[in-house]
Amino acid sequence: MAFYTQEINTPQGTTIQMNDFKGKVVLIVNTATQCGLTPQFDGLEKLHQAYKDKNLVILGTPCNQFGGQEPLSNETMSETCRINHGVTFQLTEKIDVNGSKTHPLYIYLKSKLGTILGKSIKWNFAKFLIDQSGNPVKRFSPTTKPEKIEKYIKNLLSL
Repeated sequence: MAFYTQEINTPQGTTIQMNDFKGKVVLIVNTATQCGLTPQFDGLEKLHQAYKDKNLVILGTPCNQFGGQEPLSNETMSETCRINHGVTFQLTEKIDVNGSKTHPLYIYLKSKLGTILGKSIKWNFAKFLIDQSGNPVKRFSPTTKPEKIEKYIKNLLSL
């Protein structure tokens, strides 16, 4: 199963096709609005603003599996991210990233990029970087700040 065959819904229920991101670098992050790592939204938005016109796409995939830190509804969560963190990059509907209801996108990403601790997602703000050809190339831990990922993004974008 290839990256470009994947799809996920927006908080409003519209389908996002990964196929629409051919030729772009994609950063996928499982997010939460009430996590100690939530300030990373600010760094992610800075990356989005700096590189959105240079073919970077950031997808935030909210998840409530870690300490119940994303209890908000899809609509409230989107609004909270916009108001509190200025988020303009694309968020998706809330999904599971582990367990029996894992979203297919995360089944795919984890199968391609496991860690020394295994394939499961350990906490909010795990990050997956996908190159312009749809290949998952790097996985970053939840504690890796967005600014530490910038050099990898710039390299993929040939900047």
